[in-house]
Amino acid sequence: MIKTPKIKQWSLMAKKERVVRISVTLPSDLLREFDEVIRKMGYGNRSKAVQDAVRLFVSERKWLQEGSGPQAGVLMLLYDHEVRGLEDTLTDVQHNYAHIISSTMHIHLTERDCLEAIAVKGDASEIRKLSDELSSKRGVKILKAMIVSL
Repeated sequence: MIKTPKIKQWSLMAKKERVVRISVTLPSDLLREFDEVIRKMGYGNRSKAVQDAVRLFVSERKWLQEGSGPQAGVLMLLYDHEVRGLEDTLTDVQHNYAHIISSTMHIHLTERDCLEAIAVKGDASEIRKLSDELSSKRGVKILKAMIVSL
């Protein structure tokens, strides 16, 4: 009888990325909407949908952060205008970046929610700073950047 050497087989688990469990606090209406959207999209579970959402967020932010040189585009901002002082704060921030803001358009969506489209043109680092300042304010629900390099 001839003995053949045993070949090690790697399990699929060994090749998988290490997964870390985290806890996230969400408003109940946001979670309800999230669950409805992922159900319609056919996700089997929340974890996969959250992973995809985080990957999308990271890839968008990296793209915005790694760009350099002249850029132009639109920052779309959805916010709750009933948050005390938010509108004044957003206006002050925009005044600080008047040198790269070409135009703004304000749309009343609901009793509470407003959409603002901010047309920008300038250096990538300045657009990035403006985007970061706006998105970090309490009451800002979403900031979406649609930016192109010139």
